[in-house]
Amino acid sequence: MKILRSTILHTPRNAFRHADALAAYSDGALAVDNGRIVACADYAEVRAAHPDADVEDLRGGYILPGFIDTHVHFPQVRILGGLGYSLLDWLDQLTLPEEARLADSAYSSTIAREFTRALAAHGTTTALVFGSHFGDATASLLETANTRGLRVFAGIVLSDRKLRPELHQTAEAAYRDSKTLIQQFGADRYVVTPRFALSASEAILDVCQTLVGEHPGVRFTTHINESPNEIAEVARLFPWADDYLGVYERFNLVGPRSLLAHNIHASASELARLSLRGASVSHCPCSNAALGSGILPMRRHVEANVRVSLGSDVGGGTGFGILKEGLQAYLMQRLAAEPMTLAPAQMLYLATRAGAEALEIDDETGDFAPGKSADFVYLQAPENSVLAGVLGRLEDPERILAALFTMAGTESIKEVRVGDRDILH
Repeated sequence: MKILRSTILHTPRNAFRHADALAAYSDGALAVDNGRIVACADYAEVRAAHPDADVEDLRGGYILPGFIDTHVHFPQVRILGGLGYSLLDWLDQLTLPEEARLADSAYSSTIAREFTRALAAHGTTTALVFGSHFGDATASLLETANTRGLRVFAGIVLSDRKLRPELHQTAEAAYRDSKTLIQQFGADRYVVTPRFALSASEAILDVCQTLVGEHPGVRFTTHINESPNEIAEVARLFPWADDYLGVYERFNLVGPRSLLAHNIHASASELARLSLRGASVSHCPCSNAALGSGILPMRRHVEANVRVSLGSDVGGGTGFGILKEGLQAYLMQRLAAEPMTLAPAQMLYLATRAGAEALEIDDETGDFAPGKSADFVYLQAPENSVLAGVLGRLEDPERILAALFTMAGTESIKEVRVGDRDILH
């Protein structure tokens, strides 16, 4: 057993429902044995309970739960920084040509290594990932993630229209290739992933329904209500649906293991139905701003009891940093039509436990409750940095969190672990 001694902050409760959600220990201890958490409390208490344990002194830094990214695109690493586009133009001119390159197995293997390395470097220990349109490339992603020790959930991206021809699949191929990866990697790590209703015909959505029905352990993810032009085209393609969510509901794809990205332009009816079905929304604030898609009405989501977590949306977003997404969420909600001031505890919750709840793995990760996997990020500000100067005069845990979300980047991330695995080095 080992005791990690440091300032420790986590949110073992929903910070939108509990005013005391933040648990903070200025001189804290995280006791870990074989990659599992034994205790998290004040150092004196944990040390007294485990006097023979080895102690690693990490004072001067901060231990947070590993970050959870609930919406990120594996094939889009090398198109980051594509500013000045709206969603559909960005897809046509930047994204889809790059995604087509992953048909080359050598190239997709290179991208898998770059992608998983970038997640780890930014403190992300768990991610729900849009794979590739190609089965071999998606397999490469999952294999590479397993080798590094990342907890990645992913699946083949399914589409049969309105993209590039080389990114389309027949319904038969979509079913066959998805089944192959489910058998290879297990249903619990597989995500049934139609790109969005715009590019998925009823035949592809029917395949998705079949896969979810045959493999109850899989998850489901897609896009919804991201931009007005997209929504209008989906309404034209599916005239029988009352709204965008209704397309997915028709195929029984909306439930507790469903995570829908964006949902910026949701109706009150859609929010009510998402809540009723227990589905989750991945909020991607950097992408929403970069593509000019809009501002998520978070207050309406929270009041409707819709679960919300954070996604980086690489490469529509601006990078892999979930800390940056938390800060951007704060900034955009200050300016929303129905403004909401996110507390630092709520930002930490969105970056950690909320993602675990959305993925239905909150019994395994997301905070430091005993018995869970010891997934954590250790941050320490560089010597003589502005962040170090700010943190050096702070004692209030909410102010410490606010400073970390505002200024900490990869230069402050010194250690990242998933259970007993070091995934950073």
